[in-house]
Amino acid sequence: MKTLKFLIAAASLTLAGCAGTGGSETSPVGPDKVVYHLNEGLPQATNGLRNIRNHLEVNPKAQIVVVAHAQGVDYLMKGKRDANGNPYELIVQDLKRQGVKFDVCLITLRNRKLAKDLFIEESTWVPSGVAEITRLQQREGYSYLRP
Repeated sequence: MKTLKFLIAAASLTLAGCAGTGGSETSPVGPDKVVYHLNEGLPQATNGLRNIRNHLEVNPKAQIVVVAHAQGVDYLMKGKRDANGNPYELIVQDLKRQGVKFDVCLITLRNRKLAKDLFIEESTWVPSGVAEITRLQQREGYSYLRP
């Protein structure tokens, strides 16, 4: 009889432990490490920033780096607005406060003859956007997303 009670108690504990881990709920286990790649201009930036907000909503501990090059740097320029007239700078400032980093490719600046002072202060600089994406993926273990 003691053995039967022990088995029932053990089974109950096992089922109770499994109840919180299954089902349709998902919960991030740890901080995601993700690099978002922007290179197509303002519509892609709008989508990407929305994706990042959604990502942080479900996992506020996510480590996110946005790497921009080519036309993808435009949303970080002073005065740029989305299709609804909202300044990108306010969205970037909010995401920066949540730990998101915004890297801009210096090769793009050189090729497009753009000066650093055209960009909002939340921008950081990397020698090459594509090289930085590669570094983050291979050496730092970041996942790659391109909206």
